[in-house]
Amino acid sequence: MSICLFFKERSQWWIPLHRFILLGLAGAPELRVFLFLVFLLIYGVTVAGNLGMIAVIQVSSPLHTPMYFFLSHLSFVDFCYSTIIVPKMLSNILKGDKAISFLGCMVQFYLFCAYAITEVFLLAVMAYDRFVAICNPLLYMVTMSQNVCIELVSCCYLCGVVCSLIHLCLALEIPSYRSNVINHFFCDLPPLLSLACSDVSINELTVFIVVTVNEIITIVIIFTSYLLILITILRMCSAEGRRKAFSTCASHLTAILVFHGTILLIYCRPSSGYSVETDKVATVFYTIVIPMLNPLIYSL
Repeated sequence: MSICLFFKERSQWWIPLHRFILLGLAGAPELRVFLFLVFLLIYGVTVAGNLGMIAVIQVSSPLHTPMYFFLSHLSFVDFCYSTIIVPKMLSNILKGDKAISFLGCMVQFYLFCAYAITEVFLLAVMAYDRFVAICNPLLYMVTMSQNVCIELVSCCYLCGVVCSLIHLCLALEIPSYRSNVINHFFCDLPPLLSLACSDVSINELTVFIVVTVNEIITIVIIFTSYLLILITILRMCSAEGRRKAFSTCASHLTAILVFHGTILLIYCRPSSGYSVETDKVATVFYTIVIPMLNPLIYSL
């Protein structure tokens, strides 16, 4: 629809639409069953892998270390933001009614954003943890005490909650939309902003600033940590020690590159570069595929 839909007055900005329609991924009807089975399998592996990782870490006393403490929270975050998206997506693939209420859309966006930002900071904290473990092994358990680990993880969750709340408040200020059809498989912010009738330049600028600042902070922490790790590894006399150190860091670096790469592709760019189909493919990776791969990468 090209005509803006004014369902409520601006003073009632908290309910600008009754519902949205999510177009999803399945364009051709014959692909729906195939996509449903593929994503159901991926989600099953994601749930089993991440919850299994958490359970193993909890019941195994040798794994009660800072590294596995952070890994258990990474698994929890992966499980949460995958569960926020995939069950609804699977339901929409099969049934004709792809509607989601306005409230449901905002809740889905907020929770997804909160957990995704939390994971960004968790990956940075895990890089710092590896730096302390490899560069200062004798002081590792002192530096990364239980209280410090809890404080670091709490800061990660706090950053996720605050940043996503900023985006949610600005999104709720949008008074009208030219359509209620979202060309995506979940309520993400870029496709939602593309439907707004009013000027959303503040929203787009806020997204760019928040994502860019978060990425700069976390990438600087990760880059600095691994640069110092690399220097320490190259100074090691033992070939076996170097091999163990590299293998410990390789899994974390793999997860970082894939996750940060897709986020930078989607959010750190001007609105003129917005491409629905490209975003869908990229979003599938960090919302569905990466939560499945993380427990496999770290456990192997």
